[in-house]
Amino acid sequence: MNRLADMTAAVTGRALALLLTVLALSAVCADAYCQEPADAGGSDAARLHAKYQSLAQQLSHNAFHRELYLESAETGSSLKGDVYAVVDYPFATVNGALNDPAQGPANWCDVLILHLNTKYCRPSTSGGGTQLIVNVGRKVEEKLSSTYRVEFNYKSVATSATYFQVDLDADTGPMSTKNYRIVLEATPIGPARTFLHLTYSYGYGMAGRIAMKTYLGTIGSDKVGFTMAKDASGGQPEYIGGVRGLVERNTMRYYLAIDSYLQALSSPPAKRLDQRLDTWFDATEKFPRQLHEVDRDEYLTMKHNEYKRQQTAQ
Repeated sequence: MNRLADMTAAVTGRALALLLTVLALSAVCADAYCQEPADAGGSDAARLHAKYQSLAQQLSHNAFHRELYLESAETGSSLKGDVYAVVDYPFATVNGALNDPAQGPANWCDVLILHLNTKYCRPSTSGGGTQLIVNVGRKVEEKLSSTYRVEFNYKSVATSATYFQVDLDADTGPMSTKNYRIVLEATPIGPARTFLHLTYSYGYGMAGRIAMKTYLGTIGSDKVGFTMAKDASGGQPEYIGGVRGLVERNTMRYYLAIDSYLQALSSPPAKRLDQRLDTWFDATEKFPRQLHEVDRDEYLTMKHNEYKRQQTAQ
């Protein structure tokens, strides 16, 4: 009992905030969720097309007011969120922006920095591979020394004329977290439309479990996700909370960051940062029950400063 009490105390305060912000960024591939290796031929495109067809009803009729379907799952000590969405950009545009061997890693940093908890991201090349050096922290402006640094491996898993898959993964994090992973795959469904699948998942050990339980029992007790609770009946909508609500919120934040980045590509380069920030903030504010955290001026000021630091800090 004394040991358990000591562990609980250890994950409160600053340590708890640190763990939660890392979990907000991380995507881990637990055994139950790992995908089979992708190929560069037609089978993955066919599989993704079949998924698109099977979700036709959900994509057309939902509460998001866009062609999007979100689902989540909790299995043992792992959480997983998936977004399936249609975006109005040609496949070549999406592939070139997020799967290009030369520019893809830097572009992913421009995507990730839109998230409130991402404080810094720079690509790096070493040992024949590419990494994204990412710092995560609280939803307020802070020094890099107060954040946690995670090194993600960037890998283009598959590329063809009709399919691509990109993985971001890291082995370890604080307080028993490990094997972080983000996966994006896409296929064209028309000359100017692309079907995306974003997977966001992570696992945790005992310290992480205690931290999340503490958070969800205190400052995160009123936080909810997007899936309707099974026992919801009449009156106001009731959404799932707990750890599934947590993973759903961040899955949606990352999808909106990808969409905001792609949307800004049609603007002149000098105006793209402002458009990305405005688009992401406006998109999250459409779901204030789940995603509102800070006001517009605070977000824009913080992100402009963090983006500037991202260009200079090492």
